[in-house]
Amino acid sequence: MSELAIRVENVSKQYRIGQGQDSFKTLRDTLSNALLAPVHRVADLFRGQNARVPKVSETVWALNDISFDIKCGELVGIIGCNGAGKSTLLRILARITEPTAGSAEIRGRVGSLLEVGTGFHPELTGRENVYLNGTILGMKRSEIERKYDEIVAFSGVEKFMDTPVKHYSSGMQMRLAFAVAAHVEPEILLVDEALAVGDAAFQKKCLSKMQDVGSHGRTVLFVSHNMTAITRFCQRAILLNGGKLVEDGPAHRVVSHYLCSGVGTMAARRWTDPRTAPGNDVVRLRGVRVKTEDGATTDAVDIRLPIGIEVEYQVIKPDYTLVPHFTFFDQDDVCVLTSLDLDPAWRGRARPVGHYVSTGWIPGNFLAEGTMMIEVAMRTIEPDILHFSEANAVGFQVLDDMAGDTARGDWRNDIPGAVRPLLEWQTEFASED
Repeated sequence: MSELAIRVENVSKQYRIGQGQDSFKTLRDTLSNALLAPVHRVADLFRGQNARVPKVSETVWALNDISFDIKCGELVGIIGCNGAGKSTLLRILARITEPTAGSAEIRGRVGSLLEVGTGFHPELTGRENVYLNGTILGMKRSEIERKYDEIVAFSGVEKFMDTPVKHYSSGMQMRLAFAVAAHVEPEILLVDEALAVGDAAFQKKCLSKMQDVGSHGRTVLFVSHNMTAITRFCQRAILLNGGKLVEDGPAHRVVSHYLCSGVGTMAARRWTDPRTAPGNDVVRLRGVRVKTEDGATTDAVDIRLPIGIEVEYQVIKPDYTLVPHFTFFDQDDVCVLTSLDLDPAWRGRARPVGHYVSTGWIPGNFLAEGTMMIEVAMRTIEPDILHFSEANAVGFQVLDDMAGDTARGDWRNDIPGAVRPLLEWQTEFASED
């Protein structure tokens, strides 16, 4: 059995809300309050005896009886909606805050990327802040000097290292701060939403750096709302909801559970009032959903399985040859594909008044992993009439797990391209030269 890096036993964290905490008072504050006290009492008499009603405090459990173990060398994703307790958990593990109950045992040197930029001084230059921030994160001066050029190159702000940080944009500050923190060499790395730093290219660089940390046998806990990054980067995921641990298991399975456990706001939409539904006096859109082969609505799609886009609409006027169609856009807003309804039963034929459901099927092992957003439209080709076009009608995540039976094969890094078909390859051995 592998040695444990982290053991969390029955951890709970309670916060008090609705009541301000007493801040530290200076001598000046104390004297000022004493002098103004008679004035406050007179003002209270004019306002009535109940003018100063103390605020009622309430408590909330950010974490509630959480338990799990993480072995040395594991890469674990922590997922859940806002307020689930993810960041609170990392803050406890990083020893920034203490649990109300339970215990969290850490075995090894910890590095954390929780509040990127903590320790930066606006009046100091980028160069000076690299040394200051590195020291705060536990690096020795000789270690910082050895890694300085690598840190600066990673950040991409080489030209501004002798400029005070107060003149940096917020993005530049965060890039430099991440670059410093990413080059600390802890045995356990805690990362909270690091992929929100910088543009898409820098985000990929951040993910690659964390993968490199994991490949050297170090333990990584990674909090993110990017499900593609979680499934690609982590073998295991922990799902939190309302401060409770909901599921702990293989990343692909836990992410699928998370994306499918909501109310379908991403994978399904309905327009119940035909008067306000997209369309005109000829046809109205009534619903769109993403579905699996067995008819279930889903936010998460295994890259190997087919997926259907179901378009529900109501024809109000006859004698129109209608063509439902949809267009896929990926997370970079690149058009991936457009598909028109070419069902032979209705192609070139006017549709009578009534209720219709048209479904277009995308085969498995065709789309690339990532987020897909779908625009749904209805058109008459001759004459050319666009009856409705609903951008971002629904969306879903395509997940590629690392099983080796997809177009990814054994490759674990990024694969460019809007689609990822599993093509047939043939190789012939020609000669020994």
